[in-house]
Amino acid sequence: MRPDPVSPGCSPSRTSLLTGLRPNSTRVYDLTTHFRKTVPDVITLPQHFKQHGYFTQGVGKIFHGGLDDRESWSEAPPRAGRPMYALEANKALVARKSAAAKDEKFATPSARYNAMTGPAYECADVPDNTYSDGAIADAALEMLRKAKGKPFFLAVGFLKPHLPFIAPKKYWDLYQAENIPAASNPFPPQEVPKIALSNWGELRAYEDIPRVGPLTQQQAETLKHGYYACVSYMDAQVGRVLAELERLGLRNRTVVVLWGDHGWKLGEHGMWCKHTNFENDTRAPLIFSAPGQKAPGRQSRALVEFVDIYPTLCELAHLPLPAHLEGTSFAKLLDAPERPWKEAAFSQYPRGKIMGYSMRTDRYRLTRWLQPDGTEVASELYDHQDDPAENVNLAASPEGKSLADQLDKQMQAGWKGALGPVGQAPR
Repeated sequence: MRPDPVSPGCSPSRTSLLTGLRPNSTRVYDLTTHFRKTVPDVITLPQHFKQHGYFTQGVGKIFHGGLDDRESWSEAPPRAGRPMYALEANKALVARKSAAAKDEKFATPSARYNAMTGPAYECADVPDNTYSDGAIADAALEMLRKAKGKPFFLAVGFLKPHLPFIAPKKYWDLYQAENIPAASNPFPPQEVPKIALSNWGELRAYEDIPRVGPLTQQQAETLKHGYYACVSYMDAQVGRVLAELERLGLRNRTVVVLWGDHGWKLGEHGMWCKHTNFENDTRAPLIFSAPGQKAPGRQSRALVEFVDIYPTLCELAHLPLPAHLEGTSFAKLLDAPERPWKEAAFSQYPRGKIMGYSMRTDRYRLTRWLQPDGTEVASELYDHQDDPAENVNLAASPEGKSLADQLDKQMQAGWKGALGPVGQAPR
């Protein structure tokens, strides 16, 4: 499946997945707005399971940090956080910056955060649970043991491969930086509007990363090395949880979902991090395993969205669907991965008051940048058949503009229109 995270940012994406609502319904576009302020009565995914007799608990990053939802859980999440860094020099650096951040000049949350960041990566020869993801896995194993014998919904939120790229040395040792390929397109797309690009400020907040301009080749190589190490570190923790599920005899009657809240750029288009509407940012991992599925291990090219996870889990658990859901169950794809499905997936990411709305079909990605009154200020169109890396914006050409106008009618029909004439995915 080719999942769209709805919004390539931590909190908007997680909020959509966990509420089953799209960003324009939750009105969560940033990292500080709690959805209980905008949709206070919405029933979240874990809350729905709790209301139907399940024990629900989470650990790690489920909702965005600092925006947890007590109503979703039968019990409060266990504490599993660890210091961000393990090397003494890095801990001392952060301590100095944290002390300086108490100065009144660091009044805003973003400025305070920037003042407390250390290096963008760390490689320390330490046990897995020195860092948070190892400790989160330890807590998850205890949660599974406690939950055995009753219906449960457990959410395990590993942090990596989020910045900073920190993992125990043994995972760095799995790779050699010189063997990791650099991005094949370290340049902006042709004819791309400036509003589509980002300055990857998330990475620039870290120590030793230039505040302006490109990275050095060595910095880029080290960061990609660290990203790979973090993926393997996280993968090992997932393996520990699945092994315990197997040991407890629960594997064959438990639905398992692995998802990541957004994609990531590692030098593509000369940028890093997320926060754009390009394919790199709006395509994210999704793996589903359900008891009795008829096509285990198969891949599907069907277009699905993170708002679809809520109804899919409800269908697999034989729970009723809340009326507010804006996604569609894709449980049928687990049995028939090649069947026809949605015609498009939708995502969005803003630049100030201008919203970038993006639609992905099986071949094209169309992005329209709109003022609050609906006035278009820029557009993008990429042909994934001929240009899968999105290196040429076709919307700037007469032929591309004509095609974009045709696709715009499909975009205007929106996510309901993508489901077909009866408002649902194909049966």
